[in-house]
Amino acid sequence: MEEPSQVKRAVIDSTAGAIAGGISRTVTSPLDVIKIRFQEEEEEERFDWEMEEPSQVKRAVIDSTAGAIAGGISRTVTSPLDVIKIRFQVQLEPTTSWPLLRSNLSGTSKYTGMFQATKDILREEGLPGFWRGNVPALLMVMPYTAIQFTVLHKLKTFASGSSKSEDHIQLSPYLSYVSGALAGCAATVGSYPFDLLRTILASQGEPKVYPTMRSAFVDIVRARGFRGLYAGLSPTLVEIIPYAGLQFGTYDTFKRWTLAWNRIRASNSDLNYTEDGITSFQLFLCGLAAGTCAKLVCHPLDVVKKRFQVEGLPRHPRYGARVEHRAYKNMFHALRQILQMEGWAGLYKGIVPSTVKAAPAGAVTFVAYEYTADWLESILT
Repeated sequence: MEEPSQVKRAVIDSTAGAIAGGISRTVTSPLDVIKIRFQEEEEEERFDWEMEEPSQVKRAVIDSTAGAIAGGISRTVTSPLDVIKIRFQVQLEPTTSWPLLRSNLSGTSKYTGMFQATKDILREEGLPGFWRGNVPALLMVMPYTAIQFTVLHKLKTFASGSSKSEDHIQLSPYLSYVSGALAGCAATVGSYPFDLLRTILASQGEPKVYPTMRSAFVDIVRARGFRGLYAGLSPTLVEIIPYAGLQFGTYDTFKRWTLAWNRIRASNSDLNYTEDGITSFQLFLCGLAAGTCAKLVCHPLDVVKKRFQVEGLPRHPRYGARVEHRAYKNMFHALRQILQMEGWAGLYKGIVPSTVKAAPAGAVTFVAYEYTADWLESILT
């Protein structure tokens, strides 16, 4: 009797299990369908991401390479103006031959004007003097512009939701300014030691205090420690936020205005302008205006940065007094001291060569970047 009972029990359990399973599957079927749909979507997203990843890497390579090339070309072309600007900025004596306006300013000035400085450098140092410090300048500016343009493109892509450059032009001026400022900060921190070495080598004349970049590096580390390689970083970051923001923000604004103007011309004439049809000359003018606006606003902070960079370092007497060690407690103290000892003109020392340099530097950088990026994109796609 026990065996038929066990068989019956087994039949009951299996039948009940089958019925329960069927009911459970029927009840939970919608949830199972949703689960499968989610799994399919995750697979599609993973596939899309795997497909997009090479594209993102390629875009980063294009941006960084084009930025490095553009920065190198711009820095080499404008190096003579940069050398003259630095000589003015680190000179404590007046940089003009006009009568001194303050009685406590005395002494003979080495450089008293842009043309006089050009003649003196050419006579005393020859043509190579105008490219003094160009090697560390290139080592600084190439990673600087590579980082800057790469970060800028990433930020604009994030802000606009598109990686296409034509969509980036439509960003609001506020987002363009913020993207440019953040990109400038990232690039500055990554390349600052080379900027410091460039300033020190470019500010010295003949005879040289530091014959090579290595000797300058070793002396700075010995005298100040490794933190000395970042002397003046604070005013640099304070300067670069409005400078980079203004430069890239106004550049995008000028490009947007130029596109609108081109469309108006196209609608009023038979000329066939495309939506992104900006000529190289128009790009040049946009970069020229952007560089000039940014430099005029931020120049005083650039003077402060240069003073911190050469503070306490040797300087040949023929080039005037040196900036003594710990002459400035902080950025605001430096601004007050320069204003008190040298007047408003002290905060704008080197403004003429700086402005003359900033305009073509900005123009050359943007035009070289646009064309190099287009060329690389045509090769890699």
